[in-house]
Amino acid sequence: MTAAMRSSADDTAPNTDAVLRALADPQRRRMLRLVRNEEVAAGEIAAHFEITQQAVSQHLRVLKHAGLVSERREGTRRLYALRPESLEPVRAVLEEFWPAALDRLKQVVEANKEKRQRG
Repeated sequence: MTAAMRSSADDTAPNTDAVLRALADPQRRRMLRLVRNEEVAAGEIAAHFEITQQAVSQHLRVLKHAGLVSERREGTRRLYALRPESLEPVRAVLEEFWPAALDRLKQVVEANKEKRQRG
């Protein structure tokens, strides 16, 4: 892949670090849950939180910048919806560690099974 192709791909792919930073905040994760199945207006999202509208807007900007939500204007309203494809890079990172975790779990289960059979 050429540098130009890599740069172009990087521009369209969600930034894994930005996604992980956005997901690190519990309020932003709650916001994602609110918009995971349908578009929700910013004001409706704000109604679920005991923080200022400005703080909600800032959280939504972080989510949008990370590529986790799309924003669509309808008149004066801003509607937000989850972009599930933006979670793929995070899934890929986690899958790197998953086989080792499954191997450890398998060892524990097998050890417990042997103990029960002996005991």
